[in-house]
Amino acid sequence: MASVPSLASSVNQRVADALASALPEAGGADPLLRRSDRADFQANGILALAKKAKANPRELATTVVDSLASGDLIKEIEVSGPGFLNITVSDRAIIETLAARAGDDRLGVPYAANAGTTVIDYAQPNVAKEMHVGHLRSAVIGAAMVEILEFTGEKVVRRHHIGDWGTQFGMLIQYLLEHPHELDHKSEEVSGEEAMSNLNRLYKASRALFDSDEEFKTRARARVVDLQAGEPQTLALWQRFVDESKIYFYSVFDKLDMDIQDRDVVGESGYNDMLVETCKLLEESGVAVRSNGALCVFFDEYKGPDGNPTPLIVQKSDGGFGYAATDLSAIRDRVGNLKADTLIYVVDARQSLHFKMVFETARRAGWLNDDTKAVQLAFGTVLGKDGKPFKTREGETVRLVDLLDEAVDRATAVVREKAEKVGLSEAEIVENGQYVGIGAVKYADLSTSAARDYKFDLDQMVSLNGDTSVYLQYAYARIKSILRKAGERTPVAHPELELAPAERALGLHLDGFGELIAEAAAEHAPHKLAAYLYQLSSLFTTFYDQCPVIKPEPEPVVAENRLFLCDLTARTLSKGMSLLGIRTPERL
Repeated sequence: MASVPSLASSVNQRVADALASALPEAGGADPLLRRSDRADFQANGILALAKKAKANPRELATTVVDSLASGDLIKEIEVSGPGFLNITVSDRAIIETLAARAGDDRLGVPYAANAGTTVIDYAQPNVAKEMHVGHLRSAVIGAAMVEILEFTGEKVVRRHHIGDWGTQFGMLIQYLLEHPHELDHKSEEVSGEEAMSNLNRLYKASRALFDSDEEFKTRARARVVDLQAGEPQTLALWQRFVDESKIYFYSVFDKLDMDIQDRDVVGESGYNDMLVETCKLLEESGVAVRSNGALCVFFDEYKGPDGNPTPLIVQKSDGGFGYAATDLSAIRDRVGNLKADTLIYVVDARQSLHFKMVFETARRAGWLNDDTKAVQLAFGTVLGKDGKPFKTREGETVRLVDLLDEAVDRATAVVREKAEKVGLSEAEIVENGQYVGIGAVKYADLSTSAARDYKFDLDQMVSLNGDTSVYLQYAYARIKSILRKAGERTPVAHPELELAPAERALGLHLDGFGELIAEAAAEHAPHKLAAYLYQLSSLFTTFYDQCPVIKPEPEPVVAENRLFLCDLTARTLSKGMSLLGIRTPERL
């Protein structure tokens, strides 16, 4: 089915046509329509146009109103103040538009006209290291942006740039070579916990030996050279670390209800073969220069405490490659081979300077330009209730697995409290506890602007009240319960009916779903979708309180129309929550 124009876009077009008729030189001008507390919409663009045309804005607004006949779309229009237009749409237009949305699997949401290819770099754990609370935001924000962009028609390529290379692997590989059974498994079915336990034990033992035994330290450093040279036995042992780590990574992502495929995991090592050529291209083009033996890119705008320019070091003086060489090679690959128009890096805000320098270097080299852009979707820090970076009582970084397990335990307790009333089985309680707990963690993250820090407060996250995913999930489950209790009455749109204020408010908000999705996609702002869904749930609560659906029983056509609004609200909630990676149980 074709996309459904929103009421806002239809009204905007009508006003634009009337404006062009009243002031021909204003053809194509934007009336600047927005939602208003004084009417359904307000058009603010006439003032600026009148000033440009040296016309009286109120007289121009009156002329526009005179040529805008009220009827099927516009119910009332009035001139306000110096030349604003207050516009109220008809009840019929609201229900007819919503009915068209309801007839489409995509709820009438259009595909983006300028869809292209986006590579999203997110969820980047480190091989042989445990995932902690700091890994949460990149995974959750990145996964939501993947879903939102794909829903708009964008071709999205996922990239998990895992830390799978570096000098620490010399220490790990040498220890495994000398203690070959450290990564052996107790059974064929290996859990993520067992895999991480093996890696932790091996890392601690190899670090202790590295720090205490000079001869082992020498052998470990030599092993780094073998790794970089691609010596077969060394590479095979390195691969064991990567494979063991993936067992663990995937178990954590599974807890997060995230699907991560092997083909999407391209770590630092994936660009090794490009590093020498990347440096050569930068040096030959003059983008990078040698400074004290190192290959550097300098920027006038980035200076250190001493006032001297802070360079981006692409290759160190000893010939080793830094993160910049890998990141620049990744840009070459993503633009040249994957044909990306947009590169999104969901990375901690504390790395902003590094990425500004990397992106500018890529622009100077011609790998990025006006048609191919790179952006950092920078995120803030997860804080404890005390407003400080989230730590355990012992001052250690919080393990991500522990945090997720606690969220599920808390949520399961909340679900269990209401289980008897709803008639949930033990299996449903456990399953819904998973959905509610993981949804609570994701929503707390996604309902905050990515750039801001936020406090991790499980008590608040699993609350049935306030801006939480649990509130939204219960709103969805309540609607499904209403639809089940409706019996033989079915959702049917009745455009001929006059709408109550709460029905109008809910209907107008439902109609804005497509435009909100477009905005969240363009601005890389999943928190705007979370805010929309919370407002939708709140408007539904008001509607349900003020507009009886089942008891006291309204007129049959009124009941059908209200059931129609209930059904479309449930579908919109479910689709919106799924784009955030959150499940909506049918019964809670």
